Amino acid sequence: MARQKGADGPTIMIKRVTASTEVGHHGGAWKVAYADFVTAMMAFFLLMWLLSATTEQQRKGLADYFNPTIVRTPGASGDGLEQLGKAPSDAAFEQIAAEIDRQLRGGGGESQQLTNLLRHVATRMTDEGLVIELGDLTDQPLFVEDTGQPQPILSDLTRIIGRVIAKTRNQIAISGHVRAYPETLVTSPVWALSNARAHTVRNLLEGSSLDAQRIQRVTGYADRKAVTQNPMDPANNRIEVILLR
Repeated sequence: MARQKGADGPTIMIKRVTASTEVGHHGGAWKVAYADFVTAMMAFFLLMWLLSATTEQQRKGLADYFNPTIVRTPGASGDGLEQLGKAPSDAAFEQIAAEIDRQLRGGGGESQQLTNLLRHVATRMTDEGLVIELGDLTDQPLFVEDTGQPQPILSDLTRIIGRVIAKTRNQIAISGHVRAYPETLVTSPVWALSNARAHTVRNLLEGSSLDAQRIQRVTGYADRKAVTQNPMDPANNRIEVILLR
């Protein structure tokens, strides 16, 4: 502050105000938020890269690795198939399906015979469990004509499948399905035939040293659940062995 005395007037006081250049402190919260944003973006782009650079099987393996409910048993005995609990995961069911295929391919015998066996087998996952479907082929049925008597190839199939599923702990259901018959028949055999064939497979599985107590139900569905548009198609003749969840 300076004082100046006027020539004929009062003293004039001049006050100089210097603006401060110091900026108030705003804290570091924005840095934390920015770091979280960058981390989230990195995780997003990593996820997108994994989805585009991996196969479905690899993605399933990654998901299983981070799933704490899956119990892995390194070095478990029994042809590479571990003993499973009563409610195994989808990955465990897929392991059973892969093992059945491996057993079929490595069951011995001529390659043509193994090829014929594999033509009859299909597996799929459902809400109920793992379905192992044994189906007729046009040139090779599993049963003798319109009876519940098994062909030798069905005996071979059930022996191999029974040996594999005996290493699991799942309860089992068996379903019989047959093709439709002409409506001109006085008595349709579909109900009795589908039931008889289901029980034939039950007997064969029990004969392959499968514990009979594990079989929870045996059902004949007649021609009510056709898998082709033509209800009389021989492809509708099939047996489903279901490993229940």
